[in-house]
Amino acid sequence: MRANFYLADEKQQVALGGLLGQFLKQGLVFLEGDLGSGKTTFTRGLIRELGHQGAVKSPTYTLVEPYVFDGRCVYHFDLYRLADPEELEMIGIRDYFDEDALCLVEWPQKGQGFLPSPDLCLHFSLSERQGRDLQVEALSDAGKAALQQLQKAQVV
Repeated sequence: MRANFYLADEKQQVALGGLLGQFLKQGLVFLEGDLGSGKTTFTRGLIRELGHQGAVKSPTYTLVEPYVFDGRCVYHFDLYRLADPEELEMIGIRDYFDEDALCLVEWPQKGQGFLPSPDLCLHFSLSERQGRDLQVEALSDAGKAALQQLQKAQVV
């Protein structure tokens, strides 16, 4: 199941991320796209919707940024600087994919072979119209349910 969204500006990226945060509380989300395509901006909206009050930064140098609030764990990964997917084993990547956690992975192709299948795959690209185009593919029952709810609620 797939859906396409047009996000005219940063405000709409954050808003759609927040909407998804209402519908997907746990699981695995891949965020794909070129540098500057909106992956971290979207993630900021999602994490803030779940209750985080502070800054949401890209974990480019640390590989993972944990957010723990209200008894929930959200892990934001950025694999851009990963030299070899086997490095994920060294940081104990499998331990993060707890059934109650929400894991958001930017540049998932860099971890190929070491990451489980995602619930949702989001592909961001620069739009011909100025903003961003977002294609969302649901790859699990939980992902399909979240995408259906997102389509119904989407007002951007």
